[in-house]
Amino acid sequence: MPLGTAVALQILKETADSVGPLGRVEARFSTLQALFEPELAYIEAELRKTATDGVRPATLAAGHLVGAGGKRVRPLTVLLSAACFGPLPGAARELAIVAELVHSATLLHDDVIDDSPERRGNPAARTVWGNAVSVLAGDLLLTHALDRTLAADARALGELVTTLRRLVDGEIVQLRGRAKLDTSEAVYFRILEDKTASLFRWSARAGAIVAGASDAERDALGLFGERMGIGFQLVDDTLDYAGDPGQTGKALLSDLGEGKVTLPLVLALAEAPALAPLLERARAGDKRAAHELGDGVRSTGACAEVRRRAAEETERALGALGAVRPSPARDMLRILAIELTARTS
Repeated sequence: MPLGTAVALQILKETADSVGPLGRVEARFSTLQALFEPELAYIEAELRKTATDGVRPATLAAGHLVGAGGKRVRPLTVLLSAACFGPLPGAARELAIVAELVHSATLLHDDVIDDSPERRGNPAARTVWGNAVSVLAGDLLLTHALDRTLAADARALGELVTTLRRLVDGEIVQLRGRAKLDTSEAVYFRILEDKTASLFRWSARAGAIVAGASDAERDALGLFGERMGIGFQLVDDTLDYAGDPGQTGKALLSDLGEGKVTLPLVLALAEAPALAPLLERARAGDKRAAHELGDGVRSTGACAEVRRRAAEETERALGALGAVRPSPARDMLRILAIELTARTS
């Protein structure tokens, strides 16, 4: 890390104190990113370079998405996990790139499956170059991710392949819901754990692997990443119903419009079964019904309950960190998990 870790933690505290609670989340997350600025700058440059390594127009579609930026939470998770055990090894930077390449590939694929018109406030790659190119662009990024993982540390490759299989499984389970609606919590959490939490789990474990962590510490960080990933997605799901499109970069009810059943909707239907006919109409493309359903979900208090559950998952993540040796980097992982749950975008 470019700064002494004790100094870094003091900077984070001072940032929180100076901006107050309303601006704390964005400010502290930005400060975390700034503390790893050299590493993140390298990662950003390599992502853009990697997106050009292939054949047009797949490279254009890949570059379009990568160039739109993002929070880069998964790469930061890899870096912080590795930093728990000493100076950052070069392999940690490479696996941080892999985490974002895989995430970007899934977004390119998801946008095709979901018929999404936008991504990160820009036209989705599929709307510019077509569905086939978007799928192939995602495949291109995945091949680069596998190459980099093998070169960085073969031990992380087997776990990455397992993670990729879970990503596919989660997508298939979610896709099945379009033909046969299932509003159970069990199915929702199966999708969440496979599609989102599994990559967070791999990111945290990958950093630990290349940094020489013990098996117990790898497992603890894997559990931390998994629970943090669940909390992260739960907050994302509330933002689809109660977020600010100007901050989130996507319109309200986007997930609902794509036929996704998320936890706020699941809980609202359990609380108010009379909303079910609105859901059927919304899934058939009735925008007015979708907006009425959104109002209904918010009126049940479901979003607040999902936020509460996200906080519980964060507490589970923090509990897992107790098995990792004390270090300033471990404290930063704690801050990262807390701020991701508290965010509004």
